[in-house]
Parts: sequence; C-alpha cells; structure tokens
Amino acid sequence: MKALPARWPSLKSRNFPVDLVFNNERLSGAQALGVMRMSFHAPSSGCSRQFPNVPIRVGIYTGICLSIAFVAWVLIANRAPVLEPLAAQRNVAAAIFLIFLAAMPVLRFLRQPGDMLVSSLVAWTLLTLTYTVLTFSFSLLEHYYSTFHVFVLGVVVYLLFAALSWVGMMVWRARAAEHTHHSR
Repeated sequence: MKALPARWPSLKSRNFPVDLVFNNERLSGAQALGVMRMSFHAPSSGCSRQFPNVPIRVGIYTGICLSIAFVAWVLIANRAPVLEPLAAQRNVAAAIFLIFLAAMPVLRFLRQPGDMLVSSLVAWTLLTLTYTVLTFSFSLLEHYYSTFHVFVLGVVVYLLFAALSWVGMMVWRARAAEHTHHSR
C-alpha cells in the first residue's frame, strides 16, 4: 500500500525566508529530489553588506582583535602591579597571542597571495593606528618603537609571507601542469 504524498505548507521564517513548494504528483525517487524549490538567503551581519570584499572584512576583524589584545596587554602591563613578578611570562603569553591573531589573514588566504596581502595590511594598519593612539598615553611606547617602525615591521613580515605564498603557488601550478602532460 502506497502512502499519499504529504502536503507541506509554505514555510516562512523571520530569519530565513524559505519557500518550500512540493508538487502533489506521484514521482519516482530520483524526481522527488528535484521537486523542492527553495530560496535560501543566509543571515548576514551589517559588516558583510558594508564590506562585501572578504579580504577587507577579514582584515578589519583581525585588526580589531589585534588592537583589543594589544590594548589589553599594555593596560595590564602598566596598570596591574600584582602581575609585575610574572612580567616575562605575561609578555611571552601576550606576544604568542598577538602572533596567533596576526597569522589569521595568512592562514585564511594561504593560496591567495594578493588577498593575503590586502587583508594583512588592513589588519596591521588598524593595529598601527591603535599603537599611535596608545603613544599619547604611554610615552615610552614611542621611545622603543616609532609608529612608522611598527608599521614597517608588520608590512615586511606580511610581504615576506605573501611572497612565499606566491612562490608556493607557482611551484604547485607548475607541478600540476607537469602531471597533466603525458609523453607518447
């Protein structure tokens, strides 16, 4: 005994505007998979509409995270005397955390050197602007490294990673092309 096909109402959600439409015809299993017509729009944040370019968006997010971590590091180092005996451990932990955050654009765009460079330069520019603002309150920051020095250090490191990524992509493409040609 065959069951009759179920009637599905048109479902609409506030979050996902989805229209589910089913035919009431009897279809084979292969045809039944193609019956559903769906219009799906994933929810997006306001930032993805304002910055549709993914490398820019990743750079902004990374730059904000780097800036927050750096401000927290400077504030804890200068305003928490309780942690002064652990200054070396605190600085190593903060530096490792900043390196981890700074590596996000490199890891995200490992096979896209141009996007990696754009994303990382946006992130490092935001960190440099934060460094500039912090030098107004903490004058010794400017004594150790100038704002321009901090910016150039980050740019050189990111340019090195972008160049290595580009060379790696060229080697990968050359090897892939080599394997597609067969000798006769």
